[in-house]
Formats: sequence, C-alpha cells, structure tokens
Amino acid sequence: MPHTGFDDSTIDWQPFGDFPHFQFAILHVDRARNLADVLFRFAAGQQIVLHRHKALNHTFVLRGEHLIYEEDGSLREARPTGSYTISPASETPHREGGGKQDAIVLFSMRPEPGELLYEILDDAGRLIAEVTLDTLEALFNARLATNQEAVAA
Repeated sequence: MPHTGFDDSTIDWQPFGDFPHFQFAILHVDRARNLADVLFRFAAGQQIVLHRHKALNHTFVLRGEHLIYEEDGSLREARPTGSYTISPASETPHREGGGKQDAIVLFSMRPEPGELLYEILDDAGRLIAEVTLDTLEALFNARLATNQEAVAA
C-alpha cells in the first residue's frame, strides 16, 4: 500500500485577523462540553504572535514539526509529526511555528466554564486580545453561514 502524506488542500483555512504566519480551521465547537477542536497551520520557518494558553490543550501534530519558542525567540521544544501532547493552562508566554515545512496541528481545547482559551500579547508582553470559546463559536458560525450562502448562490 503506498504511503501518502496528509493532504490539507480541501481544508477551509482562515487567517486570524492580521496576525501573520498561521491559519486556522475550526472543526467543531461543543458548548455543552466546553470543547473546541481546531486545526492550525503554522508557516515553515516563522514564529507566530506571542500568546499564552489559558486553558487545557491536547495537541496532535498531523504534518511537519511543531516548534514552540520562548518569549525571547529561543527554541523551547520541537514536536515531530505524530506527537501528542497535553498542556495545562500557563502564564508563560510563547510563540509557535513550523519547522522546515508548514506544520499542521490539531488543538483540542478544553476550558473550564468561563475560562479564556488564549491571551494574545504584543512584542512587549502587553495584552492585546483575548480568545474565548464564544470567539471560536462566533467565527465557526460565521464561516458556516458564509459557506451555506455560497452553496445557495
């Protein structure tokens, strides 16, 4: 049986505002269980915006190498394809990125009720945005509505 790589060509990738070097695709938001499953694509050789994970995350690297960087830009950790990680909420800011090729990572976010998912920070470490389950649900529903309108047209 021939081995094939993970093909992301049919995934509806979206930019996250004006933040460069990554895109996302929300797969599912379950408000009753406080869960969100999101694919992130991190650009090869780039670092994304500084942020903190404020909720429990389970991650699985589907393609490439998922790199985690300290606030100062130094490499903290490299997670190869097939890596599964459980990371609790943290106050430690970091950046993420792809290795030699774009990395695609499944994030299963599991916040406590009312808990933030992420805090987005500027380069000086100041809070510039918060991401909640409500944020993801609104983005997910808006994308569904846009896709349904495109099909109906």
